[in-house]
Amino acid sequence: MYKAVFIDMDGTLKNDKGQITDRTKEAIKNATSKGIYVVICSGRPIHSTIEVSKESNASNYIICSNGAHIYDYKQEKTLYCNKMTDENCLRLYEIANKYDTKFVLNTENGRYVNKNEIDEDDDLIDKPIAEFLEEHDVSQCIFISPKLETIKEIKEIEIPKFKDVEIKNQSKCLTNPEEKPWSITYCDIANLDSSKGNGIKKFCEIMNIDLKDTIAFGDDYNDVPMFETVGHAVVMGNANDYIKKNYADEIAEDNNLDGVAKVLERILEEGV
Repeated sequence: MYKAVFIDMDGTLKNDKGQITDRTKEAIKNATSKGIYVVICSGRPIHSTIEVSKESNASNYIICSNGAHIYDYKQEKTLYCNKMTDENCLRLYEIANKYDTKFVLNTENGRYVNKNEIDEDDDLIDKPIAEFLEEHDVSQCIFISPKLETIKEIKEIEIPKFKDVEIKNQSKCLTNPEEKPWSITYCDIANLDSSKGNGIKKFCEIMNIDLKDTIAFGDDYNDVPMFETVGHAVVMGNANDYIKKNYADEIAEDNNLDGVAKVLERILEEGV
């Protein structure tokens, strides 16, 4: 029987309406009742990942910020944080100001922004950035803009100047010109050695779980490190053909057809 299940959020756990179906919630509940860790593994910050974890009946551990932060929300305790340097955060902050774009910092206790024109739930940085960085551990930074060309320029011109951070996740329109842009375009930036795969390795070290006893569900390029790490990689049917061909041990039905739930139900029934 698998000892840990890692599930990506958007395009995997959630359907295209942003919903977690009752069938999926029930399958996850049944898995955790058998002592299996079910861990939501997302590029999103701590609070939104916790909300989804609770809604889905998953375990009280999350891996967020693309693997840079592991948190136990029952004990309200950080188990691991791959902190970005203050110098890199400051340089990235200056780039955001240069391009007049929204800049997000994922920290150990929340998500902070330089401007709040898109999501009013974010906390504004209310002090000089150098002072803020002295007080907070930043695991991931994000550029967000309604202007596609702005994020493309930051991606292609500014980020390559850095030696020890890289883009971990980005709007699909930045990698596939056939994808229609959303109302906003984004790219996530973190340390080179931050990934969902390394987050899973750290979690399994902490919990004394052999990686061969793990399974992961995902649909996008930032899930590839998960697929390369776990014992069994389940790629969603809505993933692109390249990911399915090169990384799938198994292809689930897509996220609108309860793909996660159906695989979980099967492995629980089979006891594998």
